[in-house]
Amino acid sequence: MTVSGQENLPELATAARTPRQLAWQRLKRNRPAMVALIVLAVLHGLALFAPFLSPYSPTAQQLELYFHPPTVPVWHNGLGQLTWRPEITPTQVVPGHKFISNPHKRAVIHFFAHGFRYKLFGIIPTSIHLFECRAPIFLLGTDSLGRDEFSRLLYGAQISLSVGLVAIVITYCLGLIVGGAAGYFGGTIDYLLMRFSEIVLSIPSFYLLLAIAAVLPPTLSSTASYLLIIVILSLVGWAGLARVIRGIALSTREMQYVEAARSLGVSPFRIIARHILPSTSTFAIVSATLAIPSYILGEAGLSFLGLGIREPAASWGNMLTAAQNLEYLTQYPWILAPGVLIFITVICWNVLGDGLRDSLDPKGLR
Repeated sequence: MTVSGQENLPELATAARTPRQLAWQRLKRNRPAMVALIVLAVLHGLALFAPFLSPYSPTAQQLELYFHPPTVPVWHNGLGQLTWRPEITPTQVVPGHKFISNPHKRAVIHFFAHGFRYKLFGIIPTSIHLFECRAPIFLLGTDSLGRDEFSRLLYGAQISLSVGLVAIVITYCLGLIVGGAAGYFGGTIDYLLMRFSEIVLSIPSFYLLLAIAAVLPPTLSSTASYLLIIVILSLVGWAGLARVIRGIALSTREMQYVEAARSLGVSPFRIIARHILPSTSTFAIVSATLAIPSYILGEAGLSFLGLGIREPAASWGNMLTAAQNLEYLTQYPWILAPGVLIFITVICWNVLGDGLRDSLDPKGLR
């Protein structure tokens, strides 16, 4: 004998969930989006702990070991016996700049060993690294100056991945404020703000970046170049968002709860912050995840052309500069690793954006 109403418990439990919980539940059922989220989390985690994970400084050069092939660790010694710590076979350079290994020699990889000093998270001084080896160890080979590609990839991720996140925060703050104000106030304010946004939209962003980067002094520091790229990308990217936010704000300001707040004497800025802008959050979140790849590609393109992050600082864009040489590309294919990471990152952001768009759709939150 069943108790009356038990058959409705699943529906009641679903109805009791908040829209955010329902969106998360739907997102978890989207496997491609969850895989993309995990991959992005791993990449950003690697960037966050780059100094700890890197066996070498990104600027350290070993000129005699330029274009050293990737080192493959093994878990057995020369006699075929398993070891509890991985080992590598040291290499030596022979005439013709070829690398040969001696199978009778092995070098042990030590974990949590001391190396070059750095500041973890920029504040904690330490010299502990995940692994270290007395013999040269290059998991992804070296570049034309004998710098470790693996270490430079990790440090480059700090720039290439953070550019999109920081730029999108600035862009969306500007877009939400301008679009919300234009949609709520209307009239002259709306006209002036929208005409200004149309002027910004008419500027070809990439060519503007090229023009500004070309007139900058070549002695500009990497930090200054990084900040400048973020500012430029942000200032040319907010206008399109502001126009969409304006349209949402125009319809939201006529809602009864907005009219009630206005009749109670609530200030316009409080109404915009508490009622207008929250109604645009779904669009803003989805649009942001789809816009971040364009910022990553913008920085990578500028750095690839030598107009963004400059040597010796590492970014995925300027690391691809060596790939312009066809001979290098065919003989040393590991120099394409930054391009592979850029491809993976852009694909994951797009897949995650599609997943968020589906999960945040009110019609699908069941």
